[in-house]
Amino acid sequence: MGRPRIVIVGAGFAGYRTARTLSGLTRGRADIALLNPTDYFLYLPLLPQVAAGILEPRRVTVSLSGTLPHVRLVLGQADRIDLDGRAVHYTDPEGGGGTLAYDRLVLAAGSVNKLLPVPGVAEHAHGFRGLPEALYLRDHVTRQVELAAAADDPGSRAARCTFVVVGAGYTGTEVAAQGQLFTDAQVRGHPLRQGVRPRWMLLDIAPRVLPELDERLSRTADRVLRERGVDVRMGTSVKEATHEGVLLTDGEFVETRTLVWCVGVRPDPLAESLGLPMERGRLLVDPHLRVPGRPEVFACGDAAAVPDLNEPGGCTPMTAQHAWRQGRVAGLNVAASLGRGELRPYRHRDLGFVVDLGGAEAAANPLGLPLSGVAAGAVTRGYHLAAMPGNRIRVAADWLLDAVLPRQAVQLGLVRSWSVPLDTASPEVARVPGGPGRHGEPDAPGQPEAGERELGQVVAGPRARRPGPGAAAPDDARGGPSGNRPGGEAAKGRPGGEPAGSRPDGDPPAPGPPPDRPPPGPGTAPGPVKRSDTFTEGDS
Repeated sequence: MGRPRIVIVGAGFAGYRTARTLSGLTRGRADIALLNPTDYFLYLPLLPQVAAGILEPRRVTVSLSGTLPHVRLVLGQADRIDLDGRAVHYTDPEGGGGTLAYDRLVLAAGSVNKLLPVPGVAEHAHGFRGLPEALYLRDHVTRQVELAAAADDPGSRAARCTFVVVGAGYTGTEVAAQGQLFTDAQVRGHPLRQGVRPRWMLLDIAPRVLPELDERLSRTADRVLRERGVDVRMGTSVKEATHEGVLLTDGEFVETRTLVWCVGVRPDPLAESLGLPMERGRLLVDPHLRVPGRPEVFACGDAAAVPDLNEPGGCTPMTAQHAWRQGRVAGLNVAASLGRGELRPYRHRDLGFVVDLGGAEAAANPLGLPLSGVAAGAVTRGYHLAAMPGNRIRVAADWLLDAVLPRQAVQLGLVRSWSVPLDTASPEVARVPGGPGRHGEPDAPGQPEAGERELGQVVAGPRARRPGPGAAAPDDARGGPSGNRPGGEAAKGRPGGEPAGSRPDGDPPAPGPPPDRPPPGPGTAPGPVKRSDTFTEGDS
């Protein structure tokens, strides 16, 4: 009998930890294949610092092939899983197809942006789940401040300097906190920008900032944001988004060119495509992370509804801390199913949370001890360094340089608005003209996907990506990646990945496509996309 074949789908917190655990346990005695769209693991909790110009993009990435010995990296996106045939069908980055046969399958596909039926959001907002979105937001914010400085019209200047973040969970709070410092630094001491005062707004229908945390931490974050000048509005969200601005639920219209969507995440639609029992879009598993009726299939992370043994009747929340630890248990149990060790149930208690508010400010409660100010900042950064599986020295060096040198506020223009649509099943991969689609949705050759936007140009509405019947977001996926918390792997930026950018970056759209883009063709989907997402308690 040959070596057992293990396929892991996804290299987020759960998938990466599963691969690392199995790599150490099998030591070449199994064929382990890791299927992922990128060749790196992304440490999501530090993504807001990339958007704010504190960390360089590669600092928050860890090479998969360089840190996972005995694991074969397969670049691609899973399109379909044949459970009876025990095969995963995928599309590689160049549009080619492939198949991976398995004896054991670990589904760790993670989550994607949570979309709500708010008119105009899909067309004018961006998410915050991957490096492309963070890089786009960094360029976009820099560009808006520079355009505002050169604008003669006070109204246009104010609109460009207004940045709206929806979702006051971990990610939204950190994006707004870091963003205000970033833009203040851009205008400080610059003669052409004097009088330009950037304004950041943080909206959420929840009654307070960071509603998932202890009220003391929530008050700390709220105080820091308001003292810094962030316009915090609780009980308020976006009713409609347009090219000129956003209409709020309280009736006020705010002129802006930037809408960052951080209201939450939903499980990757790949999970529901299997036709197996689901719980709010997540694949049901037993305490050993096995799929009932399919002993060869394991699931963990955001895509799995894992029973919470500490709170019977519930499921563990969609956080990085749980995903990281579930990944280890999944690796141990996959090895046990092959005769190496014993099955063990997943059990873990939250050990605390950390929220980086920029500068020396943070809010944290390690082991239940509430901290704020410099002490919380030290705990937060120490936690991130300990939790990262690599690049610790480089990250620390960037933090040191940021403390003594001014940030470089330049826009490289490498990621365009149309490259990072909000409605995407692959936020970790920037869209390219003529690139391969996903799940049977190929793009027309040589032309951008519908919904792509570039510097104020707007083409047809976005196209649905892997929409499945259970697109409604779970209640526990409130606004952002999973809070960065001590005691576990950094929380993914919590309440659902954070959004990143904004809408068309310029003045009203011109009739034709930008000169550097091919015109839309017959493969371009007209009109807005239909969604099955509905509001749930706690949505913004």
